Order: sequence, then structure tokens, then C-alpha cells
Amino acid sequence: MTVRTVDERATSRRIRREWWSAAGWTLLGLVLSAVAVVPGFLIPGRVAAETAFEGAKPCAGRAAARDDGANCLRTIRGTVLSARTVKSGRTEVLRVRLRPPVPAPADGAIDLDPRGDLAESVRPGRQVDVTTWRNDMIAVSRGEVRETLSGLPDEEPAVLTAVALAVVWSAALAFIGAFGAGRRARCLATGRPVIPRVPIGAKPLAVIVVPFAMAFVAGHFWDAWTAVVMSVVLGALIAVPVTILALRWDREPSPTPPPGDPAGTPAGPPAPGEQDDAAAGPPEPGDQADAPPGPRSPTRSGTVRAQRP
Repeated sequence: MTVRTVDERATSRRIRREWWSAAGWTLLGLVLSAVAVVPGFLIPGRVAAETAFEGAKPCAGRAAARDDGANCLRTIRGTVLSARTVKSGRTEVLRVRLRPPVPAPADGAIDLDPRGDLAESVRPGRQVDVTTWRNDMIAVSRGEVRETLSGLPDEEPAVLTAVALAVVWSAALAFIGAFGAGRRARCLATGRPVIPRVPIGAKPLAVIVVPFAMAFVAGHFWDAWTAVVMSVVLGALIAVPVTILALRWDREPSPTPPPGDPAGTPAGPPAPGEQDDAAAGPPEPGDQADAPPGPRSPTRSGTVRAQRP
């Protein structure tokens, strides 16, 4: 009956843990790949909406009076009912509401910059003009002062592209983690050296920041599909080298070699002469004094000992 040593049991447990880790990383990669498909499907529709918005013209004739989400820029005039500064997330906004009845979408809350030029002239009882396109509010103006609202249709493709890039990059890293865990398990099973892991650290922050930064840059300089393609290209130009550099150099330190063995290799069996000396033990005091000097022979350890006649 073979008795397994403590080291063998620990290695077996580590092998199982690495295989479970590989399975978990693989499952996470598959889930993230499925999630990345969702914004990918939405991008074509948002690009088409951006193209239509960029080419929209002010409504004329009956289209200006219709309340059917016309595909033109419609102006709705209303009277301010309330205007107060409120918290929206971590920022402050000037939330304006118009006195009913007003057609949609101007019947909802309108958030303006509390430090903008328009905020100084928006007061209850004053009239403002709200520019809408389809079901989106585009801008608010009073006289010559105009403020463009956030969340315009031409911003959505860039945001969706950034989300898709961040999720795809995360999925790729998950599959790389699964491959590394599986390789460590195979190395442990065959007795080969195990390559250290790459620590996570602040890498999730880069996975989020880089795609959104590249999408913002691409959306600032290009429109529609050109912005989407350039977001992917710029994101890949940063993500691929950063990932390769992390895999090559950003690893945990290797295990420290045992004391007395700088190379980290196990010490071999002693030489025959050294084994005899170790078995014989140190010489007795009387033998050391009575032994006549004789020829000396070098040993493997570099010391010399007297040969007894």
C-alpha cells in the first residue's frame, strides 16, 4: 500500500484548485462574450439614428405643430413652472419644469448647467424654447442664449462602442486566465516549473478607462461608422500591447530557492568518499593524536584528511 506524502497531497489539491479556476475563468469569459453581443446589436440602430439626427432640419408647416415625434427639429415654447438646483448623482443640475400643458418630451424634467449662461435667465414665469427631435430634447434657449443638453443621439454610438470594447477586453482576459490556470495544472501534474500568476491589481480600471477614452476621442473627431471603427482601432492599439506586456513582465515573484542552493535545484546524493566520512563520524581524540602523518588525499568537498596506515 502506497502512503502519499504531505507534499503529494498538497500538490494534488493545488492541481484540482487550478482546474476549478480554469473552469471558472472560462465560464466568466463565455458570459462576458454573450454580454458584449448586446451593445454590438444596438450599435447599427444608433448609428442610423445619429445619421438621421445630423441631417435633421427645422420642422416647417404642419410638421411643426404635430406631436408625433417628427423626424425634424421642432421648437416647443413653454412657461417655466419651477427651476431649482438639485443633486443628480455626484453633480448638481438646474432642474426646470414647464407649466402644463406642453407636448412631449418637453413635459418632463429639463436639466441645465447651474453655472451656465442660460441658468441666470431661467426663472418661474419666463418663457423658454425647447428644441426636440423625435422623442429627445436637444436644446433649451431664451432669446439669444442657448444651451445644448447632454445625451444627444450622436453620442450613443460612441458610448455603446466603449461598453462593447470594455466587455470584449474583459472576456479576452478571462480566457487568458483560464489558459494560464490550465497550464499551471498541467505543469504541476508533470512536475515541470510553474509560471507565476499575473496579479490583477488596478488592471480592471484600465479595462474601463481606455475604451471610454478612445471612444470619446473617436467621437470628437469622426461621426457615425467612422467613429465606431476608429474607436475599435484605437482601443486595440492600446489593449493588445498592454496585455502582452502584462503577461510577460507583470508577474508575481518566483518562489525563493531553498537555503544553500542558489540555483534552486535539489542537492544530489553525496559522493562515495563523503558518504563513508559521514557514516564514520568525527575521529576520536586518541586516534587523532596517535595517527602518524601520512599521505593526504583530497576529497570532493575540497578538504584533506590523513590516511591511516
